[in-house]
Amino acid sequence: MADIIKEILKELPKDKISDASYEAANIVLYTKDAEFLLTNHGLIKEIVDKFKKRIELRPDPSITMPEEKAEKLIREILTEEPGIDQIIFDSQRSTVIIEVEKPGLAIGKQGNILKDIREKTLWIPHIRRKPALRSKLIESIRAVLYQESEFRRKFLDKVGHRIYDGWIREKKHEWIRISYLGSGRQVGRSCMLLQTPESRILLDCGIDPAYETDNPEAYPYLEVPEFKLSEIDAVVISHAHLDHVGLVPYLVKMGYQGPIYCTPPTRDIMALSQIDFIKIMRSEGKDPIYGIEDIKNMVKQTICLPYNMVSDITPDVRITFYNAGHIIGSAMVHIHIGNGLHNLVYGADMKFGKSALLDPAVCEFPRVETLMLESTYGGKDNIIPPRKEVETQLHDIILNTLKRGGKVLVPVLGVGRAQEIMIMIEEMYRNSELPADVQVFVDGSVWDITAIHTAYPEYLNTSIRRQVFHKDQNPFLCPIFKQVGSQKERKQIVEETGPCVVLATSGMMVGGPSVEYFKMLANDAKNALVFSSYQGEGSLGRRIQRGEKEVNMGSTMNPEIIEVKMETHTLDGITGHSGRNELMAFMHKCTPRPRKVLVNHGESSRCADLASSIHKQYRIETLAPRNLETVRLK
Repeated sequence: MADIIKEILKELPKDKISDASYEAANIVLYTKDAEFLLTNHGLIKEIVDKFKKRIELRPDPSITMPEEKAEKLIREILTEEPGIDQIIFDSQRSTVIIEVEKPGLAIGKQGNILKDIREKTLWIPHIRRKPALRSKLIESIRAVLYQESEFRRKFLDKVGHRIYDGWIREKKHEWIRISYLGSGRQVGRSCMLLQTPESRILLDCGIDPAYETDNPEAYPYLEVPEFKLSEIDAVVISHAHLDHVGLVPYLVKMGYQGPIYCTPPTRDIMALSQIDFIKIMRSEGKDPIYGIEDIKNMVKQTICLPYNMVSDITPDVRITFYNAGHIIGSAMVHIHIGNGLHNLVYGADMKFGKSALLDPAVCEFPRVETLMLESTYGGKDNIIPPRKEVETQLHDIILNTLKRGGKVLVPVLGVGRAQEIMIMIEEMYRNSELPADVQVFVDGSVWDITAIHTAYPEYLNTSIRRQVFHKDQNPFLCPIFKQVGSQKERKQIVEETGPCVVLATSGMMVGGPSVEYFKMLANDAKNALVFSSYQGEGSLGRRIQRGEKEVNMGSTMNPEIIEVKMETHTLDGITGHSGRNELMAFMHKCTPRPRKVLVNHGESSRCADLASSIHKQYRIETLAPRNLETVRLK
């Protein structure tokens, strides 16, 4: 593999290629010959078929049309019909991103408009749908990639050399180990270290949101002997919840310079969640463990892969992301190790049932020897009620609270549960099941994350995708939703606004605007508190859920006792996790049947219970590892 580019160049006419480099596992060839670029008569396709690698031919940056002139010509070619929003040039890679309202009209029949742009400007055009909701935060996150175009080209080439230049560690035996640095018999701080004789790969790196940020129990065990940051080859991210990504910028801050693999929506939401995490720490008077600059550097090191695309990430490991059904962009990671040596599926958080937003998790894989399965709701009693029952419960809570002049506070995870509830409430409003003047205030990172849902409709289920494509049907654009952005606005909502609904982060009520609203609303029996997500052990949400009627919101020295008079409710069926029945159904339908199942991401009793049930029913080896344990897979 070390000489793969040399072998490819042997297949091409001499003096036609000006440069060749890697873009991670992909190979990019640049040419200064415009005619060869446009009329290579399928030669590149033949080479792709021969080498079984993704190979792309692009114009050398020196022959592309000047950006200002190219933008003017692109606008003329496209006309106003597709609704051009913005045109972004990536000069180092000779590509141009064209954001439009109607992608089909910008692409043309059989791609003829794209072909026209390419021939006349010598830029490689990529069409992207304009999000129905704008977010300056998202745009600034993505802008980092284009502002650092030169860095990106060098970085991706370096990653490619690690993949293709051969083994850097001596191979004496074949073995595979996975060490639990977090999420072993607990919900939170997901972090596993996968080791082979050649590779060191980190699967997620999160925090435990139920703990205060100054508590060591909030973070993975990165001090173990086998974890050496300088040796990590890749970080693979399953999805964007903080218990899976909260510590990734810290790795970058401490010197990690390698690739971070995730899906495109995960990259955007991950950065937003981490920015929100910094804001919450600062609002509590604490020094954040990393800064905005570290998040920007993390974004520069991300490599986005769509679902179902196989990609090498080290010389002996390749991964494929499959839909996990948990939140937008969430992935089950299929990991192929060695030349057929072993196949591991890291299930992460998954939902094996259709939700308002997403299709169910995938259950068919090329090969599976070991499955890592979550057990957040894996206990025998964790039966998720039908969706219709949950919708009725939410409708009744909202209606009854509004009728008595109260306010409904719903602490939400910024991604997933918030959007599910927005869709439910919008449907109730559209069906005239709620008052015509109902107001739903959306606080925290929810608004920006909802904007990401409109930017990646292809990751949503067919029904919601169809609605997002039509402005008058898009549930997220419903006029009842109102964005909140300041402490002053929060106070106005509580003191001056009448009966209403408030969706606010954080979901476990550990920091964030949900805690601020709770302090102001808890003492009034007319109000209602609705839990919509898992409440971690030790969190304020869990304590209230258990029935505590007085909670100290201050410190031992300076107590601030809040009396809880508001109604409290829990919506069990809105979760993005699989309940016990769904987990067992997934095991039944998982193809092929794994030989070993590692159960994690659940309270200790639930992990042990699910592992025992799977073993009894399917007669396969099951383990529920604890944190700091290492399991040999091969």
